[in-house]
Amino acid sequence: MFAAVPLLALPVIIYNLVALTLAGGFKAVDAGARMGGTLFTIHMTSRAEWAVSLGDLLLAASLVVLFVELLKSTTSRKIAIINHSLSMILFILCLVEFLLGPAFATSTFFLITLMVLLDVLAGFIVTIVASRRDIDFVEH
Repeated sequence: MFAAVPLLALPVIIYNLVALTLAGGFKAVDAGARMGGTLFTIHMTSRAEWAVSLGDLLLAASLVVLFVELLKSTTSRKIAIINHSLSMILFILCLVEFLLGPAFATSTFFLITLMVLLDVLAGFIVTIVASRRDIDFVEH
């Protein structure tokens, strides 16, 4: 049953924990500052400084999770339908948070929401294509 849970819920939960621990909760307007603040700096070979933020790390992790979700969507098991449905619910939740919560009106959360939408679309499209291959059409 754990396979039915969309893995992209993890970055959404992490963002919620970071944003909602700010003073003001959903109404916190400094979530963008917390996501954009430099965590550490990497010294590049070109002698440039790459400032890595919490939002950067969360987006990188979300991309890896999206890749795993896309691989999971290629299975045509019954559990995949539950996964697609839960992904749709997660997208609706993300969209509501993005539109109504000032703490979620950041580029980081928008991109996470976009990844969840891509997971939903890819899941349904892959399932439809796979099911069409499974059905043998007999031409008369």
